[in-house]
Amino acid sequence: MSRDHVQPAPNGSAEAEYLELLTRDASVEAYERPVLAARAEGRSADRIAELEQAKRLALRVRAELEGRRRREAELSALFETAHDLAGLRDLDAVLQAIVQRARSLLGTDVAYLTLHDPARGDTYMRVTEGSVSARFQQLRLGMGEGLGGLVAQTTRPYVTDDYFADARFQHTRTIDSGVSDEGLVAILGVPLMLGPHVIGVLFAADRRARVFEREQIAVLGSFAALAAAAIDTANLLTETRAALAELERANQIIRDGSAVIERASDVHDRLAELVLRGGGVHDVAAAVSEVLDGTVLFTEAGAAPAEALEASRAEGHAVRHGGEWIAAVAAGGELLGALVLRGQRALDPVDQRTLERAAMVTSLLLLARRSAAEAEHRVRGELLDDLLDARDRDPRLLRERAARLQADLDATHVVLAARLDGPAADADEEAAARRRLWSAASHLAATRHGLAAARDGGTVLLLPLGAGDTATELAGRTARHLGTAVHQPVTVGASAPVTGLTAHPETVAAAYAEGRRCLDALHLLGRAGDGAAAEDFGFLGLLLAGERDVAGFVGRTIGPVASYDERRGTDLLRTMDAYFSCGMSPARTKDALHVHVNTVAQRLERVGRLLGEDWQTPARALEIQLALRLHRLAAPDRR
Repeated sequence: MSRDHVQPAPNGSAEAEYLELLTRDASVEAYERPVLAARAEGRSADRIAELEQAKRLALRVRAELEGRRRREAELSALFETAHDLAGLRDLDAVLQAIVQRARSLLGTDVAYLTLHDPARGDTYMRVTEGSVSARFQQLRLGMGEGLGGLVAQTTRPYVTDDYFADARFQHTRTIDSGVSDEGLVAILGVPLMLGPHVIGVLFAADRRARVFEREQIAVLGSFAALAAAAIDTANLLTETRAALAELERANQIIRDGSAVIERASDVHDRLAELVLRGGGVHDVAAAVSEVLDGTVLFTEAGAAPAEALEASRAEGHAVRHGGEWIAAVAAGGELLGALVLRGQRALDPVDQRTLERAAMVTSLLLLARRSAAEAEHRVRGELLDDLLDARDRDPRLLRERAARLQADLDATHVVLAARLDGPAADADEEAAARRRLWSAASHLAATRHGLAAARDGGTVLLLPLGAGDTATELAGRTARHLGTAVHQPVTVGASAPVTGLTAHPETVAAAYAEGRRCLDALHLLGRAGDGAAAEDFGFLGLLLAGERDVAGFVGRTIGPVASYDERRGTDLLRTMDAYFSCGMSPARTKDALHVHVNTVAQRLERVGRLLGEDWQTPARALEIQLALRLHRLAAPDRR
């Protein structure tokens, strides 16, 4: 039988033949062969039409399968890259991995990444893969220069199939020379974004003309997002997992809607029980953490994201901030802090309301705690006021009142006068700053088992002095602590240590006056924000101290010389007195003492070893002369 009379194949054979081609993943050319063979065999027009129709359908299926495979490969590559990034700790290794993966997936000759240099205002080559030109690897691009500069300036991807023929870019000799050395023709660049800012550009390039498809541009953009996340220590894997977790939670909400409502009822009961039994803020956070299946923490207002916290306060609802949920804890117009929920990418309305209700309960607890603290602070302030003003109080009652506040008035204490030194814009701001100082001082006094009160535009504290501690050290620590708490300089003047306050309450007032004098001296000396006691001011301390410690001043100033004279029977003190009386002239001093000038020199050398080489400096000399005179007055019979 001739080829023209070949019987048509049974019905369904055309589909089977193309299904076989699809199964074998045959090339596009293979799909033409059944039609060509049918024509060559002289098959009927209906049969050829049937084959043509089957071919078109098969090619559509093949194109769809190829597209799916390509998208699957791209998605797989992105996931693999994210997995790689999760295991890498070095930024250079992360960026190198991204560039290598981008080059492999897009099948380009070269891939490279540039980063913005804020100091120089341009971008520089950070990582290259497939590059062979040293000049190209050291290129720097100014803003708007070349394809990369345009991408950085406009924050949009750009692609060219022939770089040198493309007039959209600002060509410069340096950039064109580098691109020419590398032999690049087709270039695709996408921006690396951190929020609204471009921090660099990721490129894929070929050494031949090539048209980059939209899918390839999108893929490179995804790698750019990965690179930006790595640079900012964020991780695309975290984003992907969070997105998957969010989808899973949404599905769980659909499946377990009734369970969510039951959970809301449960948390309402728990919060009510916490309030009734006097629970604290952290108890509320722990209860809500368990109900919401995440981690809920209470933070101070200054530690929470300011923008999210303000949005939550203004809207009255919890708001999402990155991977966290922020619920403002507020009372009236005052922000007291925030509840921060971590570990939940999405919240259904019931869970969101649960977090908001917990924030409201937290604000009530904080207000109650503040009221109790303020009441305690007032009691502490009243007791200190009585010690300062009412000197005829019953010692037994004073001791009992102090014991209720966990203060021991029989211990050694120091009275400290504290004052703000920062500038105030107006009277309201100054009053607010003073309130902050009083609050910080009251908190410090409560934690140190002391007392605090507002007085004379500042704050007075009565703090116990620990073993081995000094009034100077306590004053310095207090100045630093209060300054940090109120965010502006606080100057603190301290009294000498005082004891027996219940038996002699008038001692507190005298010590406070001494602390105030030290405080004024610090201001006069330009030592704002510092802390000191009378003993820190040398002979000026004699004027500041409530009780003139003449013997202490003399001992600190010339004690080593006096002790040496007593032990050795020498005349160093008399020599020093004559030396200063003779205008610090050794020649005149030897005449006054009737000794050889070498003897004077030897004695003065000994004094220097006992008091230090700087004993003749003006400041030291003044204190030493005063100490010598006081020593002479205390022992007038000595010569």
